[in-house]
Amino acid sequence: MEREYISGLGKDSVVPEEIKGWNWGAFLLNWIWGIGNSTYIALLMFVPLVNVVMIFVLGAKGSEWAWRNRTWRDVEHFKSTQKKWRNAGLALVLVVLPLCFILLTNMMKGEAYDLSVHAVQSNPKVVSIVGESPEPGLFVLGEISYGGSGGIANLNYSVSGSKGIAEVYVYATNRADKWELKEVLAVSKETGERVVVLSQSE
Repeated sequence: MEREYISGLGKDSVVPEEIKGWNWGAFLLNWIWGIGNSTYIALLMFVPLVNVVMIFVLGAKGSEWAWRNRTWRDVEHFKSTQKKWRNAGLALVLVVLPLCFILLTNMMKGEAYDLSVHAVQSNPKVVSIVGESPEPGLFVLGEISYGGSGGIANLNYSVSGSKGIAEVYVYATNRADKWELKEVLAVSKETGERVVVLSQSE
């Protein structure tokens, strides 16, 4: 009996109209989805600049490519599998990535961070531009690295008060397991005013 739809034959495959459309699994998981669906053009995600366009191309054409590149039992089998890829992509974006970001932020909130927050909160000029009792924001960006007998920390976070918000930039060093602030700068988001909270040479 002749089948209406044929998959896995490349360009010779007959693509059902009902599977065409946006593929969230291909968009969210791109190259991972590509390997799982034998759509290796998705590996172009590793090419700089090309990947910016490719992520949207995968979302738009992913379903058709997957149908052509793999053999599926039927349309329902295809839809069921792509739904699982979509759910995995959503889980990654909505749960895993935010969790990793929170864990990374918490790793940044160590001794160097605590020292800088105290220095910022007790600085009269910072208080004058953001207001009394400035509180740090939830997230901390930057990096902390160790090498040899010491380490360095480059941190960035915000503090806010009744008058406004300021971005704080911190450079600190670690020697013999003790952190020391070297540079702390606060910049008002409203006015751009810069406050050198602390500055000292090595």
